[in-house]
Amino acid sequence: MIDPVASVRHGYDRWAAVYEYDANPLPALEAPVVRAAVGDVRGLSVLDLGCGTGRHTAWLAEAGASVTAVDFSEGMLAEARRKPGMQSVRFIVHDLHRPLPISNDSFDLVVSGLVLEHLRDVGSFFAEVARVLKPGGRAVVSAMHPAMFLRGSQARFTDPVSGELVQPGSIAHTLGAFVMAAVKAGLHLASVEELAPDSDFAARYPRAGKYIGWPMLVVFTMMRRGSKRGRLIRPGNSHGERSVPPK
Repeated sequence: MIDPVASVRHGYDRWAAVYEYDANPLPALEAPVVRAAVGDVRGLSVLDLGCGTGRHTAWLAEAGASVTAVDFSEGMLAEARRKPGMQSVRFIVHDLHRPLPISNDSFDLVVSGLVLEHLRDVGSFFAEVARVLKPGGRAVVSAMHPAMFLRGSQARFTDPVSGELVQPGSIAHTLGAFVMAAVKAGLHLASVEELAPDSDFAARYPRAGKYIGWPMLVVFTMMRRGSKRGRLIRPGNSHGERSVPPK
C-alpha cells in the first residue's frame, strides 16, 4: 500500500523556490485571519509548527516574539533563513509525525499553517501542541478545509523547471476529526472559522474563482487549560494577555 504522505518532504523541497510566488490563494486567504487571531505577540515565546518558508515566522519575529520554527523540508527552511530578521529565530529540522524535541510547558503560543492535511495522525499533532504549551497558552492552527477534497483539490504546484504538476501528498481528514483531536488533547476551542473566497478575492487570486462561496480554509483558535494561577494569554492588550480567574 502506498503511503499518501511519504513524498511530502521531497515535494516541498521542490516547491520551496516558488512557494510564495505562484499565486496560491490559500496562504493569501489565511494570512489576515491568522494574524488577527494571534494578536499582539510582543514578549511571547512562539512555536511555528510546519513553518515552511517562514511566512508566519517572519512577522512573528518582527512583532517582537521569541520564535522557534520547525519544519522537515530543508528546501523550505533554506528559504525561511534567507528572509530578513531571521537571525534571532531558532530553526529545528523535524518531522511532525514524531514527538517534538521540546520540553513540556515551553511556549505561550503555537502557530501552525496549512499542515494538517499532510499528517497521518492529527491526534498526535494536537497532543504535542497541548504538551508544549504553557497552561493558559494559546494555539492558532489553520488547515485546508476538508470540503476542498470533495472538489478533488489538495496541495499542489507546477514545477517551474519541468512543468510537472506535483502533489506532495495529502490525507482527507474530516472537520470532526480535527475538532475531536483538539478536544481530546485537552485544548479548549475558542473559535472555529470556516472561510470561503468572494468575488473580490477571486479577482486578485484567479485560482480561487471556482471556489467562490465554497469553504477553502478552516482556522482554529484554542487554549490549553491548566492549573497554574494567574493570567491566561489572550489577544488584545500590549502583551496579548488579560487577567482571568483560573478554571
